[in-house]
Amino acid sequence: MTITDVPASVAAAADGALRWYAGGPYSLRQTLGPLRRGNGDPSFASRPDGLWMAFTTPDGPVTLRLTSAELGPDPHVDAQAWGPGSGSALAGVPRLLGAGDDWSAFDEPGFHATLPRMVREARRRNLTLRLPSTGRMVDSLVPTVLEQKVTVIEARRGFRYLMYRYGTPAPGTSTVVPAGLLVRPTPEQWLRIPSWEWHKAGVGPQRSATVMRALRSAVALERLAALPAAEAAAKMQAISGIGEWTAAEVVQRTHGCPDSIAVGDFHLAADVGAALTGRRTDDAGMLALLEPWKGHRQRVVRMIGLSGFRKPTFGPRMTIQDHRGH
Repeated sequence: MTITDVPASVAAAADGALRWYAGGPYSLRQTLGPLRRGNGDPSFASRPDGLWMAFTTPDGPVTLRLTSAELGPDPHVDAQAWGPGSGSALAGVPRLLGAGDDWSAFDEPGFHATLPRMVREARRRNLTLRLPSTGRMVDSLVPTVLEQKVTVIEARRGFRYLMYRYGTPAPGTSTVVPAGLLVRPTPEQWLRIPSWEWHKAGVGPQRSATVMRALRSAVALERLAALPAAEAAAKMQAISGIGEWTAAEVVQRTHGCPDSIAVGDFHLAADVGAALTGRRTDDAGMLALLEPWKGHRQRVVRMIGLSGFRKPTFGPRMTIQDHRGH
């Protein structure tokens, strides 16, 4: 995997640019898909001219455009950046695209042979997947906290409301950057959101209080990106309201962690149990089933998800609660 300068025609319209070579099969949208909080996430735009992202770096906000050439002999991604955070964002592009994600031990024949057939087949069909590492703790933590103990629909509706109210326009000229692309609030901006706005977003006081507690230590929180994933997850859980599920969901995105499991997820244990044994199980049962592949448990879970397997559905659905009128 290498980085090179990009053709002048690619770089001309941006404040900075680079070209990253994947060194093997690669899919940009499959790799970065978990970073997007639903199709309505205002900080992402997927268009024919590329995948667009807007976020904050230590040097300021940035708009990042990623375009990929995935079918030739040298799959690569061209990155263009606009805004004061361009240099910082481009420096992080290789990790963002999964440059640090090494599947060689997972694909080693002896280990690979121990995997369930479903997982082996899914891996064979998805050699283009990498696990991305954003290194942006706050950007991952806030929407994850909003997803605690509610449906994804509720959480993403609340996140969109807050983004449209408190997000800021992405850097770059209006003739280039997609209309409506927004940068997620900074810690200071999140902390200034009044309680009634959290209420209007459908975010209960327990979740909004967790966000407030975490972001009062935002500088220390961002430093966790430099630690190993397991250590970062453990330190995150020292903040009241952040448990194992939240920490795992965060480090999967910030660190590209190949092993973290979202214990406490409403569906995951049942899905894994049904896929591997034909029977639903609980968190303890899921961890026992995945134990033989410790170090790669998240890879196994991702392959189960990509296998097409769906467990039989029984019983009532979780009811969507709307607290905004109370």
